[in-house]
Amino acid sequence: MKRIFALSAALVLGLALLAGPALAKTLVVAHDTNFKPFEFKNEKGEYTGFDIELWKEIAKRLGLEYKMQPMDFNGIIPGLQTSQVDVGIAAMTITDERAKVVDFSDPYYDSGLSILVKADNDKISKLEDLEGKVVATKLGTSSPDFLKANVKTKELKLFPNNDGMFYELLAGRADAAFFDLPVVQEFANTAGKGKVKVVGPVYEGQSYGIAFPKGSDLRDKVNSALKEMKDDGTYEKMYIKWFGEAPKSKE
Repeated sequence: MKRIFALSAALVLGLALLAGPALAKTLVVAHDTNFKPFEFKNEKGEYTGFDIELWKEIAKRLGLEYKMQPMDFNGIIPGLQTSQVDVGIAAMTITDERAKVVDFSDPYYDSGLSILVKADNDKISKLEDLEGKVVATKLGTSSPDFLKANVKTKELKLFPNNDGMFYELLAGRADAAFFDLPVVQEFANTAGKGKVKVVGPVYEGQSYGIAFPKGSDLRDKVNSALKEMKDDGTYEKMYIKWFGEAPKSKE
């Protein structure tokens, strides 16, 4: 009887290992540690933001179990490549280079790059004015590549988080910060209000996407959930909550 029980238990365990992981797995969803208003800690010490709420709604619609994993932005793609992370939602720009190593969802936010300077700076108003200047931006993003390809700065200072580049500007150790429009605009309207300003046009129109390991079957499911949210008005309400306006129509 003991042998029969042992064999039966082994069979059940084997079947569970074969059939269970895909169904029972708790997804690891990576997000940036400080990318306001997409992800940041609120006054209670909890992570919130547009990306956090967007994923929460997607997961609810798809019935997904998950845990959020804050991490430095430049570690998210390596995490996806090594299967330590199942999903990356961190205001990540969809680029051809990144698409070689990860899969992206349909775009969920349209952005671009902008210049941030101190409020009393009237000498910088466009990209060309960054020639010979010290510019702060974020490590591992599309901003450094754009700057290197389009303007010869005196020095390009790279920081692992938003706070670093903003404080460098406020301290006078950088002439400008150059980064994603919604992030620099949010800083100019809140912590940097009266101290900094956004200048010039928006450069290099970009779209953000949710990232997955290559070949992930989650992508199509997430795309379906995103479409549902846009069709039923949920996405627009969420967008207005975090950005103060409705998303611009592409028509």
